Amino acid sequence: MIVAEQKPIAEIAGYIDDCNKVLLVGCAGCVSICLTGGEKETGILAAALRIKRRLEGRPLETVTCTATRQCDPEYIDDLADLVMDADAVISLACGVGPQYLAARFPDKQVVPAMNTSFAGGSNGHGVWEEYCGLCGDCVLSLTGGICPIIRCAKSILNGPCGGSQYGKCEINKDIDCAWQLIHDRLKAQGRLETLKQVLPPKDWSRSRDGGPRKISREDVMT
Repeated sequence: MIVAEQKPIAEIAGYIDDCNKVLLVGCAGCVSICLTGGEKETGILAAALRIKRRLEGRPLETVTCTATRQCDPEYIDDLADLVMDADAVISLACGVGPQYLAARFPDKQVVPAMNTSFAGGSNGHGVWEEYCGLCGDCVLSLTGGICPIIRCAKSILNGPCGGSQYGKCEINKDIDCAWQLIHDRLKAQGRLETLKQVLPPKDWSRSRDGGPRKISREDVMT
């Protein structure tokens, strides 16, 4: 189970300030269960963004859809036509979703609407690769849809470290340097100036408070 909460409206709106049309993609998986990123929540966020922009005298066109899962490429491919017709894509999935969208559509700006803070589930039968560091304060909008917390071996927020060679991490030559990937992605989008923004140290208390954690939906607690 993955738990995520929606970012403040003002923060999400800031990501798309120069956009006229955006695609909001919900997820019918975990975030639907925790009532933060499903079909209903996607529609509510779209309406809130339109209202905010209308009050500013800058109308915004929104298109919404809900993928069966954003962590499976087969469901991402179905969104191609909608993505190509939008200025940017807002993902309401956990931290994995916007990264899959960004990888599938590298020339399109993909921003997260969620902060992912908790994950727990099956521990057998299969192979999984980490994409989200569960920091509780998603920065994918500034890093080209690539998580530096988990995809950089050193979790560097303002990289690169200087140890990478030919696009590979010094820790392991089979691992791509996350910051090389971030640079290339932002360059392809014409957004290299984003790298000038210095990210502050993470406040890990937002997602890690010591020991195994247990999260329950407040509306079903007795």
